[in-house]
Amino acid sequence: VQIGNDRNNLFTGSPKAKTCTLILRGGAEQFIDETERSLHDAIMIVRRALKNDSIVAGGGAIEMELSKELRNYAKTIHGKEQLLITAYAKALEIIPRQLCDNAGFDATTILNKLRQKHAQGAKWMGMDITSEDIADNFEACVWEPSIVKKNALTAACEACCTILSIDETVKNPNSNYKAPNAMPGM
Repeated sequence: VQIGNDRNNLFTGSPKAKTCTLILRGGAEQFIDETERSLHDAIMIVRRALKNDSIVAGGGAIEMELSKELRNYAKTIHGKEQLLITAYAKALEIIPRQLCDNAGFDATTILNKLRQKHAQGAKWMGMDITSEDIADNFEACVWEPSIVKKNALTAACEACCTILSIDETVKNPNSNYKAPNAMPGM
């Protein structure tokens, strides 16, 4: 078989084969590189899903459920901790909001519907791209490996702690320097 300027041998119909080859073609090297990265990401997610059989519903469902649980917990405590937990719950809702924005949906309407359904106990309700609404994403087979979510939340918390632990601002010693012949106010 000839693909582009190259001739290739294709072997098909091997029922015991456990590998496959993908041939990527495109107009620009940048396009091919991006396609290769996307395929690699998809293959690694499937690999993780096979290794770790625990999954959660995607489409922002797990973030909305975590947000609801954190808001409920925040109501039981007082002080600064309550503010921090509420802020974290609000931050989790950025994921479904961004999914809505990326899809061109009205994020406010979708998030309000999700909050309402999660308050009623529908923990797997998430964004449904096909109907521009919400759906039970676990039933709709929109899944994500739970280990991916755990790693993302851990990394986000560690980054936040690193930022909050900075107790000294580094100042550029040349910031007070004025150039000769500088105009006033410059």
